[in-house]
Amino acid sequence: MEIFAATDADVAASVRAAEIRATFARPPAPPQTRRPGEPIRLSGVTKSFGARPVLRRLDLYVPAGQFLAVVGRSGGGKTTLMRLLCGLDAPTSGEVRIGERRVDGLMPQVRLLFQDPRLAPWQRVLANVGIARGPAWREEAYAALKDVGLADRGRDWPSVLSGGQKQRVALARALVSRPGVLLLDEPFGALDALTRTEMHRLTERIWTGHGFTTVLITHDVAEAVALADRVLVLRAGEIALDVAVDLPRPREETAEAAELKRRILAAV
Repeated sequence: MEIFAATDADVAASVRAAEIRATFARPPAPPQTRRPGEPIRLSGVTKSFGARPVLRRLDLYVPAGQFLAVVGRSGGGKTTLMRLLCGLDAPTSGEVRIGERRVDGLMPQVRLLFQDPRLAPWQRVLANVGIARGPAWREEAYAALKDVGLADRGRDWPSVLSGGQKQRVALARALVSRPGVLLLDEPFGALDALTRTEMHRLTERIWTGHGFTTVLITHDVAEAVALADRVLVLRAGEIALDVAVDLPRPREETAEAAELKRRILAAV
């Protein structure tokens, strides 16, 4: 009996090892399981803090799948707009809707990527990506890591990653839930110029492949023109400029791009 018990244990261990290998070797989830982009609509939105208005009767429609960049000076209302979109704050008046739902709190189809990657240092990379996921979290987390080019770093600790790699992990964590809306709150501001360019290319590729609606908050006009379909300038809580970026991708430094940047800077 002891021999058979030992043999059964060996078989169980072998099966478990095979399951782990299969998890790490498994391909990403098929595209049809990904959530399509959702439209965003703001109707007469005002946000005040005490007697100080930050957003003033804002009307805005973002079609499903569009990449919108919002630029403006500090204090112009960009961060407040982002907090309203993700449900962290409520408007003083007016309405914010994502898809068919009015935003009245955090929504599962909306994900926010900050400038700081905010990784848990006591969790390995794969676990950071799969935090709060369901039974198939390993498979889903691995697929998201593969999407951002870090399929081989799942067992590493965050402390050994570069700044750009940490931000990729944070992006994978946002992608693992297959968002309908991805909010980017200056996520590339702390990166060096070369890494920022790499992250721009990665973000554009993933957005093109997934089709989610994206709103990027940035101070960098060149970044906005490089990534967005449309640029919005917020000034003193109002829309000072709303312009389409009708330039072919991948974007290059052309006379048209330079003129568009000049126009946006003038509005800021």
